[in-house]
Amino acid sequence: MAERGSGRLEARGLGKVFRMRNGLRITTVHAVREASFTVEAGRTVALVGESGSGKSTIARMLTKLERPTRGEVLIDGVPAAHHGRGLARYRRDVQMVFQDPFGSLNPFHTIRHHLERPVRIHHPHLGSAEVRARVAELLDRVQLSGSKRFAESRPHELSGGQRQRVAIARALAPGSRFIVADEPVSMLDVSIRLGVLNLLADLQREEGLGVLYITHDLATARHFSDEILVMLRGEIVERGDADAVILHPQHDYTKLLLEAAADPDRLGLLRDEVRAGAQTGPADAVG
Repeated sequence: MAERGSGRLEARGLGKVFRMRNGLRITTVHAVREASFTVEAGRTVALVGESGSGKSTIARMLTKLERPTRGEVLIDGVPAAHHGRGLARYRRDVQMVFQDPFGSLNPFHTIRHHLERPVRIHHPHLGSAEVRARVAELLDRVQLSGSKRFAESRPHELSGGQRQRVAIARALAPGSRFIVADEPVSMLDVSIRLGVLNLLADLQREEGLGVLYITHDLATARHFSDEILVMLRGEIVERGDADAVILHPQHDYTKLLLEAAADPDRLGLLRDEVRAGAQTGPADAVG
């Protein structure tokens, strides 16, 4: 078994096609096309793009909630299993933090239940006292002080930021090595987003986690990631070191994303560059 802080999670030629029936007509949607990238333990990779670009579909394929139409997912160079004990081991190593911190938690159960369940599933040899200690440790790790009070609370009794911290603790509960965080702060108040992102960054650094951070915000992608992948219409159209992608974008779509969130000194320059490109020829990825 690989140690925490080691290994790699790899997407190799991932593709996903959805077929939807409308009466007698079948519509084919190519949600993801030939996506390949690697998330190394101890590093954060940001997957950036607008809504509908295919980011969440990639997240669901990496966490085995969707099966790829083509391509494969590998962990430590070995194709991920689709069933049985191999799938259970994979899900212990790769966990997801969902966008909605309320919808991803069962409102009828306590926080203790949400954290105890993955611990018991993935570590059945632990006794009741050890499981309780593990829950207290998880709550401390996500900075929810007074763990006994939080443990006996239900999701509706917590704030959005606290619920998302619980969701992060649940993702850590199996002893995961990789976290797929799908827009983890987009539904939180602006005032508490930074705290949750800093928590993920601290956990990544201190425990050597590999993190795939999915977002539409290039500013936070630069600040919290080592590498940025830019996605448009199911394809990764640009990739590179976080600073390089932000400071020297190569693709017109990346430039448009930067224009939407750029600092004032860069705004005019980026707009002029994009418009100049549009005058000399059609941009192949802007739409």
